[in-house]
Amino acid sequence: MTSKSKKIVVFGATGGVGGHVVRQALDADHRVTAVVRDAARFDLRHSGLTVIRVPGLTDPAILVPTLHGSDAVISGVGARGPKDGPVASTATRGIIAAMKIAGARRLVAVSAVPVGPTPEGESFLNRRILLPLVGRLLRDVYADLTAMEQEIGRSGTEWTIVRPPRLVDKPLTGTYRSRIGGNVPRGYLISRANVAHAMLGALGDPCTIEQAVGIAN
Repeated sequence: MTSKSKKIVVFGATGGVGGHVVRQALDADHRVTAVVRDAARFDLRHSGLTVIRVPGLTDPAILVPTLHGSDAVISGVGARGPKDGPVASTATRGIIAAMKIAGARRLVAVSAVPVGPTPEGESFLNRRILLPLVGRLLRDVYADLTAMEQEIGRSGTEWTIVRPPRLVDKPLTGTYRSRIGGNVPRGYLISRANVAHAMLGALGDPCTIEQAVGIAN
């Protein structure tokens, strides 16, 4: 361990973004607690890793012991599809309540580009075709993320929301565009590994506190 190591609790650790967060945080010598519902889906082993199985994320009392002494909370929780229901908002409500009880302050959560404003200089393709189409097809998913962002915004935590466009499974590059307080124009995709990189990077950047950060290739 180094003097810059943090104790990071990761929710949604079995997901695409959350899994990358766990691995990158361990590579950076942080101590990581991965919170999962199904330990069978999470086979990573590391000396700096603790895996905690919980039945769900809506009951703060279950989550509080895991959060005691943590330096930061990273949430990759979200619906896997339109039929999953309001996963992000209900889980985040439970996480925030538990953070308040445990005295945890720093929160970084993943959302999505369509929840944020259309940036100046956005392409015609995004503005008129892709974003409206995706917004209609995944209306319930984005309503859930909007409710999640509202929960986070009034939480009183030191929060950061990261908004990526379409996620793809490509290697970490650490090279992408970001915009604090707004979305990146003409952003079409980004790898899950780079989203995780941006979320971990936000922990060390005070300029991202109480801000939404748009990211894209």
